[in-house]
Amino acid sequence: MALAQPPICEFGWKAPDFALKGVDGKTYSLKHVRGPKGTLVVFICNHCPYVRAIIDRLVEEAKALQAMDIGVIAIMPNDTKLSPGDSFAAMKDFAGEHGFTFPYVIDETQAVARAYDAVCTPDFFGFNAKDELQYRGRLDESKMTAVKGARRELYEAMKLVADTGHGPKEQIPSMGCSIKWRSD
Repeated sequence: MALAQPPICEFGWKAPDFALKGVDGKTYSLKHVRGPKGTLVVFICNHCPYVRAIIDRLVEEAKALQAMDIGVIAIMPNDTKLSPGDSFAAMKDFAGEHGFTFPYVIDETQAVARAYDAVCTPDFFGFNAKDELQYRGRLDESKMTAVKGARRELYEAMKLVADTGHGPKEQIPSMGCSIKWRSD
């Protein structure tokens, strides 16, 4: 009997739209950030050690994805009462400190995180040009500490999506801090 493994992502699942406030004061929706060849939606926060460990690599990969016509947006899903280090003011500082070239928005109601079934920070959702999910893996194989020559899994997956409209069949899930959900 052969071993069967379910895919990391639900291939073809359609990206839900949103309207969220960015640290630059603008409101962003999916149509505002959609790239001609695909879109990366990533759930991150300011305080999580997993995010802090990868943030500079993520910013560099985002620039590379944007250069190949992939739109990028980062969504902060945490309840800021439970996690004050993720306040809107702290988000502005975090984006500036790390030189974000993409919108960083807050999901105050957590409705978007729930619609995407986001689990942790970071949580990556890579969509093709038709807004169909093609990647739900990790940034790279470095994990918490950058490893020279580490495989750039997100970049490779999104390049494949940009070139073919389809993501890799084999994906390794991201890991991180659980989302701090509101209790109400």
